[in-house]
Amino acid sequence: MTEAITLSFKSKGGLSQDEFMELCKDNPDLKFERTSEGQIIIMPNTGGRTGKINARINYFLTGWNLATNSGETFDSSTSFRLASGAVRSPDAAWVAKERWEKLSEREQRQFPPLCPDFIIELRSESDALKELQQKITEDWIGNGCRLAWLIDTDAQTVYVYRPNAAPETVQGFNQRLSGGEVLPGFELDLSQLQ
Repeated sequence: MTEAITLSFKSKGGLSQDEFMELCKDNPDLKFERTSEGQIIIMPNTGGRTGKINARINYFLTGWNLATNSGETFDSSTSFRLASGAVRSPDAAWVAKERWEKLSEREQRQFPPLCPDFIIELRSESDALKELQQKITEDWIGNGCRLAWLIDTDAQTVYVYRPNAAPETVQGFNQRLSGGEVLPGFELDLSQLQ
């Protein structure tokens, strides 16, 4: 199992937004994230099982979005520039249409400067649960995400996060998750993720 590598640039004052974007462009075979403190995280690739499940999640989310035409969906290769300064990439994301359309074409082409309305993080073999939970609380919910699901397929457990509420725990993959008010009509059949 490969672990993420964290680099610190504190002695140089950190990388600017443009410098970080250039680092990502210059190294297209690597996946980078940046914390709000300016640390650069080199993310490991996922294994086949995680990739398969992530593809299914994006298929279901994109299918719902195409039917409703209510926003835009994004896969795990999309990074978002958050208000905290962090640049993060969820495994799946959705942004309401009116928020996406307010961005300039340049902003849409780069790391979009907004927090998605909805994200999914899928725990892979290399992810520590506590670190993912902290990432969701601080980076996603703390920057304005309205609904986040942390899916742990090995434990068949989902943690549901909303602003100003304690996380909910859903045990077992014999049920459906609802997008509620954030994603009206969207349901994810957890049994499809096995």
